[in-house]
Amino acid sequence: MNGQSFFGLLSDLLAEDGTVSFQEILDRGGAKKVYGLALALLAILSFVPGVANVIALAILGLGVQMMAGRPSPWLPKAVLRYPLHRGRIKGLLTRIEAQIRRLGPRKAPPRPIPPRLLGALVTWTALLLSLPVLLPFANLLPATALLLMGVALLEDWPYAAWLGLAGSLATTAYFLVSFDLVMKGLRAALHLRHLFE
Repeated sequence: MNGQSFFGLLSDLLAEDGTVSFQEILDRGGAKKVYGLALALLAILSFVPGVANVIALAILGLGVQMMAGRPSPWLPKAVLRYPLHRGRIKGLLTRIEAQIRRLGPRKAPPRPIPPRLLGALVTWTALLLSLPVLLPFANLLPATALLLMGVALLEDWPYAAWLGLAGSLATTAYFLVSFDLVMKGLRAALHLRHLFE
């Protein structure tokens, strides 16, 4: 990325009015870290209500390609042409960058996550993001985990990948507990119904 950070690159592209395409940002970022750039951008888009489930399918495709060891990802033309509204994304970007900078110094853990294993993690987290569940933070939790994984690839910051792993596990646990509570509630409602029949 020619020495420019992901957030610096996006800030420059979002400084003007109007829209910018996904393809334009990828072209500016260069091919070296295109997986991280695509993943981070798609993760940011998935914070926007109403599009997370669709965006998750594109992220899932990225994860599968990472698992397969493809040197560069293929993305649908519809995704590459997707217009990003500069004003909406810039405010969200500022908040996300501030939160990531609060994570502390960029110290790598003893063992970085292997690329193909990270691809499996991206695939699983994207699958969670794609689920049409009506729960609080249902898109926020997996989107945050995916963003951290993308930043880890872009900024050579393995610590962020481990935080993404923790976020993915937390999302999995949250969904499992919520599903269990819903099932118990349904069983209790059915039991009450039988009592009054």
